[in-house]
Amino acid sequence: MEAMDAKLAVQPRNVAASIRATLQAEIENGTLPPGSVLDERSLVERFGVSRTPVREALQQLSAKELVRITPRHGATVARLMISQVRGVMEVLGELESYAARLAARRIDDAVRAKLQAALQRCRDADGKGAAEYTLANLAFHEVVFAASRNDYLTQQLRKAHGLVQRYRMRDFQSAAQIAKSLADHEEITKAICQGDEAAAGRAMAEHVPSGSTGFSEFLAKVPPHFFESERA
Repeated sequence: MEAMDAKLAVQPRNVAASIRATLQAEIENGTLPPGSVLDERSLVERFGVSRTPVREALQQLSAKELVRITPRHGATVARLMISQVRGVMEVLGELESYAARLAARRIDDAVRAKLQAALQRCRDADGKGAAEYTLANLAFHEVVFAASRNDYLTQQLRKAHGLVQRYRMRDFQSAAQIAKSLADHEEITKAICQGDEAAAGRAMAEHVPSGSTGFSEFLAKVPPHFFESERA
């Protein structure tokens, strides 16, 4: 009897985790942009579940700062202030640069092969549209994270990416944007594979839009209503 009760208790958590993963992916890929209403009743009908796992999933997303839950108003996809996005992007630029330097320092043949394969995936995605290239781009950066061989750094990078990814859905809308990204990936890969820490860090720093000019260009592509008003 106790075993059955335990099994029944686990099932809602598994359902909630599945709902959370689905909604998180949709938030991060821009399907659910900042400010989108997450109506409990609609989610219950969509996933064919009770309110309990839906509420648990929303709470989990709130803990990840992806969803904002307001009493009497319900849940919405969290919006960040421009200053918050800028702050995350600045930190992200430094962390990604550091990861690239560590990857160059700790490079071996196995990592070289993975990095070259990730680069080739980006080349193959060129010309196949924004969605395909976005996936290839994320996979490339994941390989660099893993190549740093620093789990804590990787965790922080993933968290930072998760916070701002919903603001980057227009990164690869043009052939020029994809060409620029691909050229950057070529430079990053070359530097890491050659074990050139300085060049790897510099190439990655120039790749991430965290500087004044890069951030301004990034900001120009984001609808203003995606941002929370700056607090006084």
